Amino acid sequence: MLELRQVSTKYGQIPMLMQVSIKIDQGEAVCMLGANGAGKTTLLKTIIGMVKPVSGEVLFRGQRIDLWPSYKIIRSGIAIVPEREGLFPKLTVENNLLMGAYYEKDKSRIASRLEEVLTIFPRLKERLRQKAGTLSGGERKMLGIARALLADPQVLLMDEPSLGLAPATVNEVFAVIDRIKKEKKIAILLVEQNAQKALSVVERGYVLQKGTIILEGSTKELQENSIVKESYLSATS
Repeated sequence: MLELRQVSTKYGQIPMLMQVSIKIDQGEAVCMLGANGAGKTTLLKTIIGMVKPVSGEVLFRGQRIDLWPSYKIIRSGIAIVPEREGLFPKLTVENNLLMGAYYEKDKSRIASRLEEVLTIFPRLKERLRQKAGTLSGGERKMLGIARALLADPQVLLMDEPSLGLAPATVNEVFAVIDRIKKEKKIAILLVEQNAQKALSVVERGYVLQKGTIILEGSTKELQENSIVKESYLSATS
C-alpha cells in the first residue's frame, strides 16, 4: 500500500533521513518509534510531499508519488493527523470535520462518512455546534483523527497522538486507534514516542534514530529487543 525505498532528505545542508526504507500493507498498522529529533515528523512530511527526497522513492499502491504536490497525494487517499491537529479553533466541530471531506463533492457520501465517524467518536457528536477552540486536549486530538477519517483514506498517518495528553486520555485515544484498525481495515503509520502504547495497537514497527532505521520487526520482536526495552519501554512503563 505504502512504501519508501532508500529515501534521503535534507533541511538545507543538514541530513534528516538517510536511506530510509519501510513498507506498510493494506489493513496493516505499523509504528515508527524514535526520540525527539530522530526524523519521525520529517518522514511523515516526506510521505505527503511537504519535504521532497534528495534521493529514493515514495510509492503508494505501486505508483511513485514523491514528485507529486501535496494536494494530489492527499486526494489520492493518504490522510494525516498532525502533531498539533491543525484545527480551526473558531469553527464548529462539525465544520472542522467537514473540512476533512473537502475534496468529496457527493453530499450523500459526506453525510454517510460523517455518520460513520460519529459512531466512533460519540463525544464529538455531542459537541457538533461547539467551537473547536473550546475543546479539551483529548477532544481536539479525537477531532483531528475524526477529520482525517472524513477523507475516507486508504492510508492514515498519525504524528504523536499521545503528545501532551493525560494518561487516562492517552488510553482513550489508543483505544480509538485500535478500533479504527479493526473496523476500517486501512493502513496506519503511527509515529510515536510512547513505545508501550504504540506497540499495543500495531503488528510491526520500526525504530528511527538520527534519521536512520536501526531496527524493524514484529511487535513481539521489538518488545523483546534490548535496545527498545532500555531506550523506549523503560521510559513509558
